[in-house]
Amino acid sequence: MAACSVGTTNGSGAGSGGKELTFTSWGGGYQDAQESAVVTPWAKARGVDVLSDGPTDYSKLQAQVESGKTAWDVVTLEPFWAISHCGTLLDRIKGEVDTSGLPSEAVSDCGIPFDVLSYVLVYDSSKFGDHPPTSWKDFFDTKKYPGKRGVWNYAAGGQLEAAALADGVPMDHLYPLDVPRALKKLDTIRKDIAFFDTGAQQVQQMQSKEVVMSVAWSGRALDAVRTGAPFEPVWNGNLRMVDSLAVPKGSAHRDEAVDFIKYAVDTKAQKAFVQKYSYGPVNAAAKPELDATAEKFLPTAAGHLSQGRYIDQNWWAKNFDTVSGEWTKWATG
Repeated sequence: MAACSVGTTNGSGAGSGGKELTFTSWGGGYQDAQESAVVTPWAKARGVDVLSDGPTDYSKLQAQVESGKTAWDVVTLEPFWAISHCGTLLDRIKGEVDTSGLPSEAVSDCGIPFDVLSYVLVYDSSKFGDHPPTSWKDFFDTKKYPGKRGVWNYAAGGQLEAAALADGVPMDHLYPLDVPRALKKLDTIRKDIAFFDTGAQQVQQMQSKEVVMSVAWSGRALDAVRTGAPFEPVWNGNLRMVDSLAVPKGSAHRDEAVDFIKYAVDTKAQKAFVQKYSYGPVNAAAKPELDATAEKFLPTAAGHLSQGRYIDQNWWAKNFDTVSGEWTKWATG
């Protein structure tokens, strides 16, 4: 879900004898980690030439499928999109992949979860170390915690759920999401919001201390901390989601695509990926070896899972277009 950057196309395979696969993802360091931990080992083991493309672009994917010229074979995308376009733009593959070790709420007919991330409250410990925030309610308390708040300028960026929780909605009653109520709560901090459009911008906001808090992608917050940003996570109320792997309709290499996804969610590949990039493994049997800082920002670390919930991707699949319009109107109003 994650990073966005200009994509490149690179060969990753070894003498294929005609076997090929095109893998598309978000780009940046995230895709680099996917390629080194999953794509290259799979390509070598199977003798497949892999072309890597990116970033994922839904309009391109749709154009490929509808024109009958599908170029992508495996695509990393948002889980709600896999649900809303299942059977039309994406193949049903759930029954072909062993998902018994994966979180059931993150598996859909056309989308197989690959990693776990969280939208988590992070704060500048150099400013609030003696009296740190402990909940989304504190995120909205600009008197006690003055300063700018980082928010992704994207409807499904976790901020609506965070606002609802801050306004008193219980975690287990978040959905159906009361969007007007959430926007009304966000109105209370509108002048204190600093929007970001990319993961790189989010990291820069923390590095430069432009913001004192952020609705952060857990992995990007770690990226900022690794470069010296003094931010700490608050796992209370964290909002989990996954990046999904899917096979577009019309893939010319469907068998290879399904085999790739099976490999990607197995324990060995999961462990290797998480040790390179700081999202959590979806396979419960994968036990990555991480340092203390990475563990602090790991969504699946002990104690973190119990303090949050998965975002309801079925709700977002049904409501994304409408809510996107409402969000754009609010954010630009």
